[in-house]
Order: sequence, then structure tokens, then C-alpha cells
Amino acid sequence: MLAAFLLAGLIPASSVTWLAFERSRTAMLDEIEQGIDRSTAATSAELDRLLLERLLNATTWNHLEVMQDLRLDDVDKRLSVFLAEMKRRYGSAYVDLLAVDPRGRVVASSSAGRIGQRDVAGAAWTTLDLPGGQVRLERIAGDKLRIRTDIESSFTEGALGELVLEYDWRQVLGRLDAAADPSRQVLVLDGEHRVVAASAALRAAGAQPGIDASDWRGADAGRIRALSGMRWMSGELLVGAASSTPIEPYPSLGWTTLLLQSRASALAPVRRMGLTFASLLAVTLLITVLVSSWVAGLIARPVVALTDFTRHYLQPGPPPPTPPQGPGEIGELNRSFVRLVEDLHRSQATLTQASKLAALGEVTALMAHEVRTPLGILRSSAQMLRMEPGLSAEGIELTGIIESEVARLNRLVSSMLDSARTHPPQMRRDDLHAIIDHACTLLAAQARDRGIALSIRRAPEEAWVDCDGEQITQVLLNLTMNALQVLQAGGRVQIATRKEAERWIVEVADDGPGVAAEDRRAIFEPFVFKREGGIGLGLAVVRQIVRQHGGDIVVEDSALGGAAFRFWLPTPLPK
Repeated sequence: MLAAFLLAGLIPASSVTWLAFERSRTAMLDEIEQGIDRSTAATSAELDRLLLERLLNATTWNHLEVMQDLRLDDVDKRLSVFLAEMKRRYGSAYVDLLAVDPRGRVVASSSAGRIGQRDVAGAAWTTLDLPGGQVRLERIAGDKLRIRTDIESSFTEGALGELVLEYDWRQVLGRLDAAADPSRQVLVLDGEHRVVAASAALRAAGAQPGIDASDWRGADAGRIRALSGMRWMSGELLVGAASSTPIEPYPSLGWTTLLLQSRASALAPVRRMGLTFASLLAVTLLITVLVSSWVAGLIARPVVALTDFTRHYLQPGPPPPTPPQGPGEIGELNRSFVRLVEDLHRSQATLTQASKLAALGEVTALMAHEVRTPLGILRSSAQMLRMEPGLSAEGIELTGIIESEVARLNRLVSSMLDSARTHPPQMRRDDLHAIIDHACTLLAAQARDRGIALSIRRAPEEAWVDCDGEQITQVLLNLTMNALQVLQAGGRVQIATRKEAERWIVEVADDGPGVAAEDRRAIFEPFVFKREGGIGLGLAVVRQIVRQHGGDIVVEDSALGGAAFRFWLPTPLPK
């Protein structure tokens, strides 16, 4: 039974938990990939913004009127002042701003110390044709990206020289470092798969500008790749890619930004969620085991107890104690079976007692016949002796004693016959309270003569029962007479009624000596008596009558201090 409950609970719980985990895992993986994709796109857009702003500076400043001072070698230093002001205005964006003549001599600079020096052009990296002119980017050297563009003459054909913007490359590296963490790095490649920039950990591992990184190509923008065993970053990686986006009217830089995310770190929330679901499943399994054990025990224990009850009931001896009740249908089965067994036991006891009383009736009738014949002869002989002339006074007294004792023996025999003689009840609908009133009326004079208070405490509702009124009256008379005979003057006897469930309960209680607990079981057997002069048949007849009516009788302690004989009769079915 326990295994069945466990299977019924564990299989659905495991299936539901696994399904929930798979759906949550899929949703979380999608969210992780989308997060990587969004972060990559945001970093790429930030780089585009930074570089295009510098390119815009170059292609805007080279057309300003102040640039024409390069033709006059900036004699009034107006161009140098402009360059110094621009450098100051843009804060730390630029390392230096230069105006160089065709011979490579620095004519004007934001730093006065560089004026007159030669400017040597670095290795070309890429050339961009922008609306404001052609811009040439040199390979990154140190922490600078040099941006060169021609300064066209407004008066003659040809170029006056070049405007050189030395951009502080740490601005870009700072953005990449901000987007990185111990489990995530950023790598920027140009169109030829050479390193443009990298976050700090990759730079420390050797990812320097200009180094070939063809092994990292193949990542498509908007799609996450899984890589492992890659240069500069060990372990399994999830790689997101984003291409530079052209900002009209400027073309794209042609760069690709890669976000390298440690797969173990990215999937840590999935593992934590898996542990959470595993813990939830374990708790569910534990609760299922506990609940299943409890439910199985709740169902099995009453069945086992009922089986033991049946087994012990079939053995000789007193009936076993009533087994504990179970829940629902099991409890109803338990109660029905116990009622059946108790009814059977009560029927057996009733049948046994009826057999005893029947045998007793036959024996009593035979004994009465055999005893009354000599008693009649004794009485006739005594009467004849008393009529003899010349009988002495002592003889007359002795014959009187003989007659009185014969009369007493006749009464005793008659009492035994009345007690042992029973017949099946003649059922009819009757008022239980009226029967009680009639019995009390019959005994009122005797109670008054003995100085005993006889009272009735009725239930408020009408007490209709199907019974043999004469036999129930006999029950009440026997119980009340027993109480009257054991009480002294000043005692109390109370007859009370109450309705309980589907039966009427009648209690005859007194304030006498009561009945000892060890005597209560046998007191209803024939010839068991405690009162001097009793013959022990009254209570046996009482129980037989009550059981023939579908009820039973018990004796308990009375609230008045003595004994309480309580019997019950079933309420009648509606007509």
C-alpha cells in the first residue's frame, strides 16, 4: 500500500518538477543569450559613438577658417590657441592636436613644446572616406590612436598640410574594461580579423592591437556561439558578436565586437535553479513519503486492528477491546463490523440467558409441582391437627407455625415461577413517560411507607417507543423495587430519561451503597444477588426483556452517590 501511494505521489511530482525545470531552463538560457547579445550590441554602439565623434571632429575642424593660418606658419599662434582650446574643451579625450605642413613639420600644436618638431607618420591602418574628407587611421601605438586628415587650401589647389588628432586610446580601453568582469571579456577586431582593442585580462594574455585573431572569426552578429580551447581565454565560452553600425551619413568602421562570456559563469543561474528544483523535488519526495506513510498507516492500521479483533474474537474468552476507528469508508467498515460482532455477541448472550431462564422455568415449574404437593399435605395436616379436641396450647402454636411456614414456602415458589416465566414482547407504539408514571404510581405507597423520596426527571420532548408496555413496566418495577429494598429511610430514588442519537435512555439511580465494579458484569446473571432474601432472577429477567426490545442495560456509579441502572430502547422508525 505504501509503495502504491509513493508511486502515485512521486511519478506526478517528478514529472511536473522536471517539466517545470526544463521550461524554466529553456527560458533562462534564452534570457542569458539575449543578455549577452544586448551587452555586445551596447558595447559596439558605444565604440562607434566614441570613434565617429573623433572622426567628426577631424572632418569638421579641417574646414575651419583658422586652419588656413597653416599657410602663414601660424605666425600669430591663432591656430595653436584653437587647438589648445579644443583639447581643453574635450578634456582627456585627446593627448595632443597637431597641424603639420607638407614637409612633416609641426606648425601648430595644443602643446607648445611640439611646435617645430617633425611629425613622423605611423603605419597606416585603415582609410575612411567621409563626407568631410578622407580620414586615415594609423596603427595604435602605446595609448594613442592617431587620426590624420588633409587641410585643403581655400586659395590654391592642393593641401596646406594635415590635421593630426592623437586620441587617447585609454578612453576606448576604459569602456571595454567597464563592460568586462572576471568571467566576461571584450575583444574588438577589424575587418581583417586583427585586434583593435581588448579588455584588461585579454591584453594581459597577449591580445594587443594589430595581432592576428583569425581563430576568433566566424561569430555572426546576433547569434551566440559556443567555443572552447581558445587563445587568451580558457574554458568553455559563449561568444556574442556585434558589427559596427553605420551612422548616416558616415560609413561603418568595419569592426566586430566580441563579448566572451565564461559558459560556467553564464550558466551558474541555471545550475542554481537546477539545485533549487532538485531541492524542491527532494522536499516534495520527503513530504510525499511522510504523507504516504501517514495515509497508508491511517488506512492500514484500522484494517490490521480489525483483523486482529476478528482473530481474537474467534478465540475463547472475553471479547477483545474495540479496535481504533479509521477514516472514511475504512472507518465505516470498521464500525459496521464491530457493531455486527457486538450484536452477535449480545445475541449470543441473550440466547444463552434465555436458554438458562427457559431451563430454569422448566426446573422451577417441576420443582413447584413437586414441592407444592407435599406443602398442601402439610398445610391440610396442620389444619386438621389444630381442629383436634384437647390439643394443648403448645400444639396449637406449633400447628400455626407450620401453616405460616407453608404459606411462606408457597409464596417463594410462586415468586420463582413469576420470575422465571417470560414470553416474547408484544410490540406497539407507546409513551415511555406514561409507562414510567404508571410504574411510579404503583410503587409510590411503598416508597412513602419506607420514607424514601421517589422522583422523575423527564426529557423535554415526547418519548415514543415501540415496546411491550407490560414488560417495560416490569423492568421499571424490578429496578425501582431493588433500589427501595436496599435504601434506608431518607434515601432517594430518581428515574430520568433523555434522548441520545437514535435511542431513548432511562436511568434508575439511587443514593444507596452502589454496586462494586467487580460485581457489575455478573450481576445480571441468574441467581446472582447481594440483597438478603433475594433469589437473583429479577435483573436477569430485566436484561432479557431489554435485549428482546433491541436495547441493553448497564450498571454504573450514580451522580446521587449510589448505583445507576441505565437501559436504552431504540427510537421507532417513522410510519
